[in-house]
Amino acid sequence: MVEKLHLSHLPPELAVYVASYTNVKNAAYLRQQLLAGNQTFNYAFIDASTILSRGHLLTACFRACNDYIHDRLKSNNVQSEIVFCLSSNNNIGDAFRRFGISDDSKDIVVVKVGDSAVEEGNQNMTKSGIEAHLNGSVEGTNVDFSDAWLRDVCALDKVRKNYKIARPQPAKGLKAVNGDMHGTKDERSEVEVQVLGLMALRGAT
Repeated sequence: MVEKLHLSHLPPELAVYVASYTNVKNAAYLRQQLLAGNQTFNYAFIDASTILSRGHLLTACFRACNDYIHDRLKSNNVQSEIVFCLSSNNNIGDAFRRFGISDDSKDIVVVKVGDSAVEEGNQNMTKSGIEAHLNGSVEGTNVDFSDAWLRDVCALDKVRKNYKIARPQPAKGLKAVNGDMHGTKDERSEVEVQVLGLMALRGAT
């Protein structure tokens, strides 16, 4: 399923299409299409293990769309700008290495921004057109783009590494516990607050 979203405070003609897949078997092929500049694969392909929540990704989508409508894109297009906006630094290549798909990505989120003012009548830019293309191109299981799914596939230590967030030290007298790789709800919430702050500060200094 592809979800069509209209983000608050953005023009109504802008729509964000989001799909997520698990057990992906052809990430290397998808990445090669991006590297080759194949325009039929003009999407933001993101490794879901780097995404904490819907809010985390949609924050990047909002900033990318806002930069698009104000002609402030730093990358080639609004799709690549979404990947860039996930980063806390101004290195576009580093953003793609950290958040984009790799050859062995298994859980991915795919995002496309549609502008009906520019693409009116383009059947490839409808929800059904995007869904048909992705389901025919991605060898994986289409799943709901939900916080519950992201909770299962996000690797919290990878998120900490990407944003240079230190792991908290256990309280004095308590032993560190090897919890699961996804972290507790409180731990994830604390990390997300820091992540969103770092994303907002990118380029401000």
